[in-house]
Amino acid sequence: MKQALIATAALAALTMTATPAHAAPKDPVKALNAKIVPGHGVHFTGNVTWTDGTNERGARDIKGVFQFGKKGVAAFDISMEEGDERQRVIGIGKTGYYSGGLYERLLPEDKTWYKQKNRGMPDSWSQFINPAETKTLARLLEKGTAKGNTVSGSITLKELKTVSAWVSAAMLSKEDDGVKISYTLTLSSSGLVSRVSSTYALTEDGTTYTSTVDSRYTGWGGKVSVKAPAPATVTTEFR
Repeated sequence: MKQALIATAALAALTMTATPAHAAPKDPVKALNAKIVPGHGVHFTGNVTWTDGTNERGARDIKGVFQFGKKGVAAFDISMEEGDERQRVIGIGKTGYYSGGLYERLLPEDKTWYKQKNRGMPDSWSQFINPAETKTLARLLEKGTAKGNTVSGSITLKELKTVSAWVSAAMLSKEDDGVKISYTLTLSSSGLVSRVSSTYALTEDGTTYTSTVDSRYTGWGGKVSVKAPAPATVTTEFR
């Protein structure tokens, strides 16, 4: 009996030793703040689809990079492809540079970039959710419900404007303030956002379109460099 008790105790000790301890959950906001270093940033890719409820009305591929300054996102460089049409947007501080798409048909023949105020998010068919912004991430976590490594919730466009410079700079119509954006954030083991999925509906010319955006984020904290286009290619006037 004594030997049996010893064997049982030894087995219990072995089992306890072999069971890994559960790591404390990472704080996503703290994880993001640790990556906000000037000259560093994050890369992202994404795809956008939208439908009028009957047919799929479009599809777009997006890729780009956010570059950090001392206080957060200081610059970005985004390329968008929709069929044969290509667009690119560069934002540095308060200045934005726009190329391709409609601009290609409006610019003088010797210019490829239009310079104006940085409008943040390129247009309403882009990813509204910017997980590289600390205030935005904090609000999304506050409003969402956590399940495993995901956080899901919804936020109105009006509320998003109050925390996101990415959205408020886009000069979106106040008529759309009530638009509700449903989102799911996927967190990596380090607490950083690795994926954002969002869905929202907007009405244009009397037709309501439901847009779904799926974005992936990689290389958090790596070195990045966003540069303005060559001055000789830039104009502030249309032809």
